[in-house]
Amino acid sequence: MTALDLDFVRSQFPAFQSPVLSTHAFFENAGGSFPCRAVVERLHRFYTDRKVQPYAPYPGAQAGGAEMDEARLRLAGMMGVAREEVSFGPSTSANTYVLAQAVRKWLAGKGLAIVVTDQDHEANSGVWRRLADEGIEVREWKLDPETGSLDPADLRALLADGKVRLVCFPHCSNVVAELNDVTAICALAREAGARTVVDGVSYAPHGFPDIPALGCDVYLFSAYKTYGPHQGIMVIREAFGMELPGQAHFFNNDTLYKRFTPAGPDHAQIAACAGMADYVDALAARHGIGGDAAARNRGVHDLMRAQEVAVIAPLLDYLAARNDVRLIGPRDAARRAPTVAVDLGRAAEPVSEELGRMGIACWAGDFYAVRPLTAMGVDLEKGVLRMSAVHYTGAEDVARLIAALDRVL
Repeated sequence: MTALDLDFVRSQFPAFQSPVLSTHAFFENAGGSFPCRAVVERLHRFYTDRKVQPYAPYPGAQAGGAEMDEARLRLAGMMGVAREEVSFGPSTSANTYVLAQAVRKWLAGKGLAIVVTDQDHEANSGVWRRLADEGIEVREWKLDPETGSLDPADLRALLADGKVRLVCFPHCSNVVAELNDVTAICALAREAGARTVVDGVSYAPHGFPDIPALGCDVYLFSAYKTYGPHQGIMVIREAFGMELPGQAHFFNNDTLYKRFTPAGPDHAQIAACAGMADYVDALAARHGIGGDAAARNRGVHDLMRAQEVAVIAPLLDYLAARNDVRLIGPRDAARRAPTVAVDLGRAAEPVSEELGRMGIACWAGDFYAVRPLTAMGVDLEKGVLRMSAVHYTGAEDVARLIAALDRVL
């Protein structure tokens, strides 16, 4: 495989030329990535030349509507789905909440069940658990308290009686970071007659998903973590989306991408999301990756992952070799996202503050992953130190981080 051209990659991000942001090695990507230049330029152009009600019969409105349509069409092409299956919302938490209200009406009073995990960020856990208020049985797929892993055999047992209609789980946790086998899990659920909702927020920054290959019914992620603006993106397959009760204005329910958008969308940010597709295409062109949009996306995904696996391995080896910290999740970089959480056995916030003074941008806390950290025996008052990389992270950044950690720890 061609190696990722890191100089070219960084030239696509204004942050690396910023006198404010470029002073630190950036390891807070799981909280939000840098936006790529194409997104910044599209957002600026929209607010400068198109910030009117879109689709109206005059030039600025027509241009704005066309750019919104372009974003949906191109992202759909990248992920291998129909344009109508891509919905935008203010955040993934909001999109998940709206989806849960639809499921509430879909399942209430039928004596059926759903499955949630304790490995998830709270956004893909709490809203589903509250469906128990309607008499919907909520079954928990529990992680292994030592490793943080989810065992598919445990899910099979939860599905055995045929009552489960929905399985909600993460592509990977924002603290455990182990890559769950989404394709196998979705196949297992489908065999049992259940739909699947995948929280992809912590995975999508490492490569946009190939939805047909995954086989899920819903995939959710956040554009502000995939080099874009602050929008939530939800892919919902048509068969499931039209089966669920609509949550928008009744006269919009015939349009799938409006069906779960009860509030007016942010026109400028939707239009700017086309910049993420611009960036993927720029990487594909630079590295000689051809084919249709889905093929280009798959090739860029693999480039990103190869870079991340190579770059983060020394940090994992360094932390695993220490006997005074607990590395959360797998040591093997190929089995995880490059989001590295560490239980220090003491308050993590002061350590992140000291690292900040040494030119390392990262943070500490529970990261809304209260359930997985509690299940793994982490003291929430102390929290974890989390250091998260993406494909634009260089080997020199990781070396700088390790040197700083060695001094602080």
